[in-house]
Amino acid sequence: MASRTATPAKPFDPYALDPETVLEPPRTLRGRFRYLGPGLILSAAVVGSGELITTTALGSQAGFVLFWLVIVSTAIKVWVQVELATWAILTGKTALQGYAEVEPRTRRGSWVTLLWIVMDFAKILQRGGIIGGAAACLSIMFPVLGEPLGFASLAFWTGITLVATVVLLVTGKYSMIERLSVVSVVLFTLITVALALGLPLTPFSYTAGDVLDGLSFALPVAAVGFAVAMFGLTGVGADEMTTYTYWVLEKGYGRWTGPDDGTEERAQRAEGWIKVMRLDALVSWTTCTICTLSFYVIGAAVLHPQDLVPEGNEMISTLSRMYTDILGSWAQWLFLIGAFFVLWSTFVASTASVPRLWTNTLGILGFFDWTNVRVRERIIRVLTVGYPVIWAASFLIVQSPVVMVMIGGVASGLFLIAVVVAVWVLRRQVDRRYRRSPVWTVMLTVSSIAIALLGSYTVATIFGFTIG
Repeated sequence: MASRTATPAKPFDPYALDPETVLEPPRTLRGRFRYLGPGLILSAAVVGSGELITTTALGSQAGFVLFWLVIVSTAIKVWVQVELATWAILTGKTALQGYAEVEPRTRRGSWVTLLWIVMDFAKILQRGGIIGGAAACLSIMFPVLGEPLGFASLAFWTGITLVATVVLLVTGKYSMIERLSVVSVVLFTLITVALALGLPLTPFSYTAGDVLDGLSFALPVAAVGFAVAMFGLTGVGADEMTTYTYWVLEKGYGRWTGPDDGTEERAQRAEGWIKVMRLDALVSWTTCTICTLSFYVIGAAVLHPQDLVPEGNEMISTLSRMYTDILGSWAQWLFLIGAFFVLWSTFVASTASVPRLWTNTLGILGFFDWTNVRVRERIIRVLTVGYPVIWAASFLIVQSPVVMVMIGGVASGLFLIAVVVAVWVLRRQVDRRYRRSPVWTVMLTVSSIAIALLGSYTVATIFGFTIG
């Protein structure tokens, strides 16, 4: 059955499970690839902050010794993401609606809801750091008043980036967000992977022994802060897991499955669209992992031997040395263009997702009816304009993208614990038919334990406790 479109009397609701919108899932691998999309937006959200900034900074500080953490960080969290998205497809509810059901709770929301609100305020700095990094790229290429990283130049390009992004996204169209994310991520990932693989042919060569040393599971004390932030930022973070359920539903996996009418036909549709979602998550995870490893290798091989650690507004200039030291001064433009697009793609993903999350939160807290499509879209448009202004202002005040992104990463790492708790609670609502695979259960358990341990360590580190 074809998907229903909006009518003047009844606007289209991408979150509603309507029998009229069901669609049979593709049965072949090739057919499933045609319906991918949410994971690509997720990749755009992750690559800019975690991979480009934090991972490279960690590589420049620690060298190859933490190479293992990159792999663990990207691989360990995808299982929680998939479990949460499975619940969303089957129920037609968003992650925040699920978090509101976790005990103990109040009339409006729960402790997870409250923790998400606190975490997102900390993320203001991270998003400010991302737009600041993008503005710094433009400012170096096209300085205002002759000062590439002067306040006037940074403020000018922050404003331009802000306005351009809001104009593109104010309509809130899912298709526009998906297209922008795909183009920017593919371009910069290809460039970065090629550069990382080509390093052995340059003066900044690395060997198989360097990589093997990086798989020894060592954790230098001096790198703990970066390591904690990287675990929260690289791969799929708590906010990306949460946002993924919105993109999954807006793409159509939930409404194509349809409401739970107890029939075998519905169950088979659900299994089919869950398989598509898992492939989507796998492609996203593969993209993030390859890109993350590339950034880390470049930071460890090029920046670490020169004791260059990205800091303050000089972050972009320092990171550009990854290219110029290998290819020559002309490559700075190559890096700046690529860095702008990868940071901007993250800013686009945040500008698209955060207004949805906060609009949903306002509905959960009782300020309006989330199912009222017209009111929901109006609030999302207002927040799409308002939130980027706040993020941009935070950057112009702090002006330290690396620190700002790391603060957001630590907050995301802490919130991961709450997400894991919520996932295990919501999992009980999922029919055993969709969670009978022992492999998925084992991997979810391992993932949950790892996240809980890292989160506990983060808490102890922040509050000055000692362990062991």
